[in-house]
Amino acid sequence: MSLLLATLIPGLILLLVGFPLFLGSATVASTYRAFPRSQTASYLFFGGGTLWFLYQVWNLSAADFGDYHVALTVGFAAIALFAFKCVPDFLAVRGLAIVVLLGSFPLLMAGYLRFDHPQIYFQKVLLFIPVTLAIWLGAQPWRLRDFFEWLFARRERSRWVGGVVAGYGLLLTVLAFTY
Repeated sequence: MSLLLATLIPGLILLLVGFPLFLGSATVASTYRAFPRSQTASYLFFGGGTLWFLYQVWNLSAADFGDYHVALTVGFAAIALFAFKCVPDFLAVRGLAIVVLLGSFPLLMAGYLRFDHPQIYFQKVLLFIPVTLAIWLGAQPWRLRDFFEWLFARRERSRWVGGVVAGYGLLLTVLAFTY
């Protein structure tokens, strides 16, 4: 992946997440509040994250348990199916955590040992924040619901957070074209 794409993708995602927050409509607030327990979001994020993870497991090399990739794939697929049945609460948050963790790797590797472009650190610092949050929210997904309750308790909070997120997204989008 090129540095342009590795910086542009997170920038556009931040703009897509932050700008609606900055506008602060009631529809956006209700959508964000419904996300953690949304069945549609669960199928999209957890299902998509599961398929992506199973693809990674299926393509393991021999050094990474590749000789057992069939058994691992079947086992992890069974766990994912049982997750839909046995623990459906906050599955969208866990799925988002999976997608963030898997998606961050190629974005971070695009700038690996690229010391000739110091502006890549704006992208790397940004990516380590959601990776940390994904690990934390994967273990405690109800914290996202609590955060949304806090965020939308006062309209100024969502506007301020949305402005910061959209502003950083704009910065990354502009920096993407400086490589």
